Amino acid sequence: MKIKANGIEINYEMAGEGPWLTMSHSLACNLHMWDPQMVELTRNFKVLRYDTRGHGETSAPAGEYTLEQLADDVKGLLDALNIKQTHWMGLSMGGMIGQTFALKYPGVFQSMVLADTTSRRPPDAARMWAERIQNAQQNGMDALVEGTLGRWFTEPYRNARKDVMTRIGNDIRKTPVAGFVGCCHAIARIDLTDRLKEIKCPTLVIVGEEDMGTPVAAAQAIHDNLPGSLLKIITSAAHLSNIEQAVSFNKLALGFLERVAR
Repeated sequence: MKIKANGIEINYEMAGEGPWLTMSHSLACNLHMWDPQMVELTRNFKVLRYDTRGHGETSAPAGEYTLEQLADDVKGLLDALNIKQTHWMGLSMGGMIGQTFALKYPGVFQSMVLADTTSRRPPDAARMWAERIQNAQQNGMDALVEGTLGRWFTEPYRNARKDVMTRIGNDIRKTPVAGFVGCCHAIARIDLTDRLKEIKCPTLVIVGEEDMGTPVAAAQAIHDNLPGSLLKIITSAAHLSNIEQAVSFNKLALGFLERVAR
């Protein structure tokens, strides 16, 4: 299903019954990144998944995006569906969008699950993202697949689950270059750590122990600066911990959501 909001067409899916839960995926993925969570979550929640600007079946306009713009896309989608309040689950870029949204639109999120994400750009962010942008623009998304999978999953998992590597690799390849580049510009500038204390909703921070892109230290920084938050570390998982260790991820996320949704 698609809705026009904030100047673009946003692709989304809804399933389940209960309180609203909105889910936001990683860079170079799409709403199907959350497939391993759907059976569990839809038993108790009405789940809204959507493709971020520049990804999946959502519009991919050229130009530099901002996290505020991506948060406004979410607000437009929620308004169009007449959703006044929702729980939030975001991984990587989805976690950055969630933090930005919670600061810009306080009171909408009833809780947040922030997985494998960060609140502040690392010192080498400008150079790192510029290199990835240049690689995508000059060589296409195919050139990013191998390196991205290497960061997103541990080596034992990559070797054992070639089917998952093929599926996620194809999702990376299918991401529009314009969308990838636009979102790279947005996430390369994140700097929210000092404002996290303004967020009042209950928050669970999850991180894969072997996440190189948004390491445990980044999750710890969010936890340290967001009063009342919980931090959980998943062993034998890298960046896409929701896929690599789906059982552990689901248990943590669902346990938290069921507590705060009572």
